Amino acid sequence: MLYITLRQYEYIVAVADAKSLTQAAAILNVSQPSLSVAITRVEHRLAGPVFARGKGASIKVTPYGHGIVQRAREILALADKTERKVEDAPNFVLGCFEDIAPWHLAPALARLQDAFPSVTFQGHEGRFSDLARDLAEGRIDLAISYDIGFGKDFKRKKIRKISPVAFLSVTHPLATRSSIELEELTPYPMILFSEDLSEGFMLSLFERLKLSPIVGQKVLSLEMMRSLAAHDAGVGISYSCPPNNTSYDGKPLVTMPIATPDATTDIQLIWSDLQAPDTRFGDILNTLIESGDCL
Repeated sequence: MLYITLRQYEYIVAVADAKSLTQAAAILNVSQPSLSVAITRVEHRLAGPVFARGKGASIKVTPYGHGIVQRAREILALADKTERKVEDAPNFVLGCFEDIAPWHLAPALARLQDAFPSVTFQGHEGRFSDLARDLAEGRIDLAISYDIGFGKDFKRKKIRKISPVAFLSVTHPLATRSSIELEELTPYPMILFSEDLSEGFMLSLFERLKLSPIVGQKVLSLEMMRSLAAHDAGVGISYSCPPNNTSYDGKPLVTMPIATPDATTDIQLIWSDLQAPDTRFGDILNTLIESGDCL
């Protein structure tokens, strides 16, 4: 239990700066006797004199007291910073799963800024676990994501249904098809994301369809997946679909729709169930829902 209050730490700093109980009391708008009693109680609690007080002489900080005064300043500065951090925080932070952020986050922020010019919007990218944590801890207000890794403490609203795609080299035996079923890919080594939640989601999809994939490579990024696929290191599978068929290293590849109906998933708006009631939040949410097909 803490016995010394922030107000008492303010008293210590004020007396140290003014070097006078009378002047410090005037600055603090308290009576001089009340201030003197408060300082005495603090010194008693700390078991040491913070100030040397002599009749008719200015107050001096004792050698022991200098350390107390310095720590009191640090405590007050931290308290001030804590309050200012809340005040200075962006008005609204929109998160997005990082694999789809390049397609969805910027348009969403632009649309919101046009609709709510008096609000400051900031974007935030993250993996599934990062977004869930940041939503729960109040670092972001709302997230655009697949519903992977978000527990019962989150609310959801679907904005789009999407199908996965397969990334193949131009020489792959299936590269000339216009679309493909998921089961047709199982004979070939697959490239999956190495993040536990992403990998688990994809493997559970295969399990649900009673398919047994061969996992050849695991990657951290979409572009690494596409690059490996372009070099015929396996077949990449993702729900994110860049608008070109060239990997980062300039190698051509094929992006093929997966037509399996049960492989579809939803892009959701996700937020904490503990989100404080806010009319503005509801308006922002509705704006994103209405523009879901454009994001």
